[in-house]
Amino acid sequence: MESNWRNYTSDDSDDRLREILDAPAGAYEELDYIPDRARLTYTNGFYVNCTAVFIDIRGSSNLTSMHTTPVLGKIYRAYISECVALLNTYRQCKEIFIAGDCVSGIFNTPGKVDILEALVAAASLNSLINHLNWRLEKKGYTPIKCGIGMSYGRALMLKSGYTGSGLNDIVWMGDVVNDASNLCHQGNKNGQLPVQVATVVYQNLDAYPKSLLSPVYESFLPIGITHYQGDVIHKGMQNWLDNKKTVASSNSLAALMQIAGGQIPTPPHGSVDSSQNTLASLLYPSTKKKINWL
Repeated sequence: MESNWRNYTSDDSDDRLREILDAPAGAYEELDYIPDRARLTYTNGFYVNCTAVFIDIRGSSNLTSMHTTPVLGKIYRAYISECVALLNTYRQCKEIFIAGDCVSGIFNTPGKVDILEALVAAASLNSLINHLNWRLEKKGYTPIKCGIGMSYGRALMLKSGYTGSGLNDIVWMGDVVNDASNLCHQGNKNGQLPVQVATVVYQNLDAYPKSLLSPVYESFLPIGITHYQGDVIHKGMQNWLDNKKTVASSNSLAALMQIAGGQIPTPPHGSVDSSQNTLASLLYPSTKKKINWL
C-alpha cells in the first residue's frame, strides 16, 4: 500500500491500541465460507474455511546475474501479470497477493468441488510456466522454474491497517497459509515435483485427481507420508501450447523450404477441446516427468 504521511502521537496510538484490544471475543465469527470483504471492520474478523495456493520462482536471485535489468523486469512483469490473470479467472479465488516473486490466491472452498477448483488452478499455474518458458526461450532468455504449494484449512481473515488513514489491507493468518507457503518452497527443489499438495487436500479429492499425485515421505524410506506431489498440468492449456509449437515449427520449416525453392504443406490449426464439462477432466500429467493432468 502507498503511504500518505500523517503525524503520530502516543496518545492517538494508545486510543487505537485500547480499541483493538478491548474488542469482545464475539467480534470474531466462525464461518465455513469466505464472506464479502466489505463486512470487515477494524474491530471484527472471520475465522473461515479456505484453500491457499502459492507460486514462486526457484533460484530467482540467480536471474540477476544472467540478464540485464530491463530483461529481468520483462521476465518478472510477464510472470506476475499472467499468474494474477490466471488466478483471477477462478470464481472461487477471492483474494490475490503479490510479495516479491511470490503470487498467492485464497480460495473460498466450502465443498470438495471447490477444493478441486483450487487444484485445477494450481495445475493451470504449472501450465502457465511452460507457456512462459517457451516464450522466454524464443527470446533467448533463461527459462524459470517455479514451486507451487497448496493447502486447506481455517484462517483468520482480518482488516488491518491504520484507522482513518485509508491505509489498510486484508490479512490472512493461520496454518493453512503457512503450510501452502512452505509447500511452495519445496516445489521444484531437490528433485521434487513442481506441485506440492497438503495431505488434507489429497484426502478431499476423488479417485482420479488422487491418481495424479504421489506421496512424499519423511525420509528415503516409504514411511510416514508428509504430503503429496505431482507434475500436474491443465489439459486445455497444454493442448493450446502444443498446437502453437507445432504451427511455429511448421512455419519455420516452410520458410526454410521456400528459401530452398521447395514447398511443404502446413498442418491444419487444431483447436483446444472446450467440451470438457468437469473440473477433473481438465487435469493431466506432464510428459516431462511423471505426468499428471487436471
